[in-house]
Amino acid sequence: MGPISNRLLSSVRSNIQRSLFPLSTTFATNTSTTISASPNPNPRNPPSRTPLEKQFETWIDRLKPGFTSSDVVDALRSQSDPDLALDIFRWTSRARRDYHHDDLTYRTILQISISGRRFDAAVSLAEEAVSGACSPSVSLYNDVIRFYCSRRGFVNRSFDLFRKMRSSDLRPTLDTYSMLLHALIRRFGRREVCYTYLPAVKSLVRQMKVAGVIPDKVFLNMVVKAYSMCLEMEEAIRVFKGMGLYGCEPDRHTYGYVVKGLVEKGRLEQGLRFYREMREKGFVPSRCAYNVLVSGLALERRFDEAVEVVFDMIGNSMSPDLLTYRTLLEEMCRGGREREAFELLGELKGKGRAMDQKTHSRLFDGLRLLCRDF
Repeated sequence: MGPISNRLLSSVRSNIQRSLFPLSTTFATNTSTTISASPNPNPRNPPSRTPLEKQFETWIDRLKPGFTSSDVVDALRSQSDPDLALDIFRWTSRARRDYHHDDLTYRTILQISISGRRFDAAVSLAEEAVSGACSPSVSLYNDVIRFYCSRRGFVNRSFDLFRKMRSSDLRPTLDTYSMLLHALIRRFGRREVCYTYLPAVKSLVRQMKVAGVIPDKVFLNMVVKAYSMCLEMEEAIRVFKGMGLYGCEPDRHTYGYVVKGLVEKGRLEQGLRFYREMREKGFVPSRCAYNVLVSGLALERRFDEAVEVVFDMIGNSMSPDLLTYRTLLEEMCRGGREREAFELLGELKGKGRAMDQKTHSRLFDGLRLLCRDF
């Protein structure tokens, strides 16, 4: 029943029963006396109530006979304490035989429980709702799926609900597909893990097309990201080029995923072309995409282009990480351009935020050792 104590319930039950169920005064008095958790030895001085108990009594008094789901929703949203809201929700579900919570009241108490970090209660409420405690709705299922997608260990359950929606009269929406796709991509990590979940991504996209749901830019970007992380660049570019069919245009995220994937795939020249195209359109790559491109150019001994990308990165208030700096400078030394490497290191140090003293010292010591070996 929540944190509301038995003493609170016993203290208000007589008033509740009088307002909702007409009973004799004698029965109400006997009931109150019988279920009292701690009889008061001095009836002239009734036990004091806590502010939470008084607040509970106040809202119960406001819910007069014949209250509707809208009244319950208003009462729930007025509570600052999620536990008190849950107790009001449970009490109203038992107060009248002819009243049943609808999908709106379940959605409201679910949102209150989640925002109040009462996750165990939220799981119980979600399972009640999708198990027939109220009439189902797309919005209700989406709220439950969103909650499960955000919780570790519940992603598989969200797909169970998705299949339940498709087998019923409820049609999944773009939000439904987007939440599930995002939950899958969050599981991507190492390359072998990406390949494990990629079939599920393809299946989800295919089901969405069959259902006639039109994707938006966010959804298409996630698809491009999934393909790029798995280095299936032909599929990624196909989605990239087909975005216009849905009234969308690639943005900095779309270009960044493609550039990073192409470079990691070994298709450096094509990745560089996408980079230059996005810069012409005014899009700025992410720091990760910049780092991958600089490293890829350095490993191919295309130092002038790598340095150009580094300074473009610095001009956009970003700086390469230590590994990217080291790759570029050490490859320059190995390529017989030791002097240029030291000059570049000094120039980068003079750029202020482009390189701190600690990074400069580590790179300088590493270059000295490397050049000594040559």
